[in-house]
Amino acid sequence: MQDLLIQAQSLQNLLISRATGGITSANERESNAQYLQLRQLFISNKGFEKYIPSFLLTCRDLHQFWNEVKAPRFETYAERREFIYKAFEPLLNFIEFSYGKTCPSDELINQGIQKIDAVHIENAWKKALERRIDDPEGAITSARTLIESVCKYILDEAQITYDDRQDLQKLYKQTAEYLNLAPSQHTEDIFKQILGGCTAIIEGLGALRNRLSDAHGKGKIGVNPKPRHAQLAVNLSGALAVYLLETWEHKKNPQK
Repeated sequence: MQDLLIQAQSLQNLLISRATGGITSANERESNAQYLQLRQLFISNKGFEKYIPSFLLTCRDLHQFWNEVKAPRFETYAERREFIYKAFEPLLNFIEFSYGKTCPSDELINQGIQKIDAVHIENAWKKALERRIDDPEGAITSARTLIESVCKYILDEAQITYDDRQDLQKLYKQTAEYLNLAPSQHTEDIFKQILGGCTAIIEGLGALRNRLSDAHGKGKIGVNPKPRHAQLAVNLSGALAVYLLETWEHKKNPQK
């Protein structure tokens, strides 16, 4: 994986060099050969199909790439660099954060969620996982949806009424109190601290969703989440969802 990341960055740097006058007639042949080799590496791998810059498919040599970035389309070196950086960002993020990787917690959370027969909860979790790299905004929204769905599932199973329009914090508070997970229901500091942390996660997910997800429109100065923000939201929501479900299972069957 590290080699692939280096090769992707080498390809990016090679194209920046071509776009900003760094390749001369003396090294043009060698540079073009390097481009052909790196280009073939990425376009021949189906796993990169969604992430590679579109111009890699159409530009079969550096001369064709130069026609892609030269004036009048991009007048300055800075414009050309920015164009190339943005074009490579999906590929670099995919290789760095996702390619060949699964988070150790993913499978454990999968198992915890699959124990219950609730397709909508499984779908929310799958969407959150699938969107972590490609669609961080959507992943954050799905992470919040996962917790909301788990809370409603538990309350429905317990035949406890709730306001379907209430926000996540109120819904979680109602669920936590039913499961005896509210900090106010405990006297020992360590439990209050841990359960308070769970409440803080809910508050944080709500804030992330409001600030960084695709659930709301953005003003002129919008904040775009990165894959690392999505990873954090998804991992926290998955761990908390399983904790809630396992606590509910224990409440139903204390001997297990």
